[in-house]
Amino acid sequence: MYDNAMPYADEFFSDLGVAESFTAGELRTDQLRDVDALFVRSTTKVDGQLLSEATRLRFVATATAGFNHLDTSLLKERGIKWYAAGGCNAVAVAEYVLNAIYHLAKQDGFIPQDKTVAIVGAGNVGSAVAERLRILGISCALYDPPLEKSGDPRAFVSFDSVMQADVICLHTPLVDEGEFPTRDMFELSRLSQLRKSQYLINACRGEVVNNQDLLSLFEQGRALNIVLDVWEHEPLIEKRLIPYLRLATAHIAGHSIEGKARGTSMVYDAFCAFSGTPITKQLSDYLPIDDRVIALDSKEDSFHQVFHMLKHMYDIEKDDGNFRSRMAKSEAFAEIRQNYPQRRECSAAKVHFNGAQSETNNNKTMVSTAAALGFLIAN
Repeated sequence: MYDNAMPYADEFFSDLGVAESFTAGELRTDQLRDVDALFVRSTTKVDGQLLSEATRLRFVATATAGFNHLDTSLLKERGIKWYAAGGCNAVAVAEYVLNAIYHLAKQDGFIPQDKTVAIVGAGNVGSAVAERLRILGISCALYDPPLEKSGDPRAFVSFDSVMQADVICLHTPLVDEGEFPTRDMFELSRLSQLRKSQYLINACRGEVVNNQDLLSLFEQGRALNIVLDVWEHEPLIEKRLIPYLRLATAHIAGHSIEGKARGTSMVYDAFCAFSGTPITKQLSDYLPIDDRVIALDSKEDSFHQVFHMLKHMYDIEKDDGNFRSRMAKSEAFAEIRQNYPQRRECSAAKVHFNGAQSETNNNKTMVSTAAALGFLIAN
């Protein structure tokens, strides 16, 4: 059985056997009695209650990077193989972060290349963010004690260094136990250390930032530059925070067409590997063609060229405005997520530079930069 909200699920799963879909929130325990595999998204909690009658179940997969909604201990205990599509939305989240940084730079009058960025959590998403920052010539540092301890060869910094960065981007999983917990990583004491000139962007898990502590500081008059895409207690979030935030969105950083569809494709590949089924389908078979061409003026400076490219693909200011207006009237958080409009990644569009691209080294560099960000270059 599979969640009918998974993009291109029918196309990917129809040949795998008797494949039936369900709507999130409506899946009953008795529907899993004769099911061998279950494919979900984060809206379905896979726990003992749901699986009470799933005696045949052997494989569970989520088409999302996070897997807090899976009781992995229970699955392991029952001998049920599980899989999460880690990295499926990494590009989308990285592009969201770039848009946030460039939007704030435009508003506050700074050049991103003059700032240092600390990335907390150097997994799939954090690595995607770091790669794009380096493409754009923005200095970044990685903080990830578990990866550092595991022998990851990359250079890592201390948390003291993180707190000195101009921009702090959070990309950790939610971890409650062990040596390196992340819940409440930014609570009252650490939030209080943030300078007026710093920016904190949370696009990982809401519980990494203590929302009540943050609200308390705002209500005390502290001026902080905070961007939240994720919140504690979603979808019933702390709405009083919204007016204080620089940017606020409804946990949609990873909601590109490619990001969600890539999750479906990765689940398909994982199940084929588990079941010994040949892989005959790939994501490129189903993604819609995007005919847009982004026209840039070669005479513009590099900041504005990058700003226009990014904003053409994703207008974070529009998402922020929609979120504020709708949340002011109702508890619309879940609905905003469920009915989020189509958003494409940079790789879906072409960039055309008006004027002679090849005349200056600056134009040649910008063409290379656009290509490295994923854009196709139009002649």
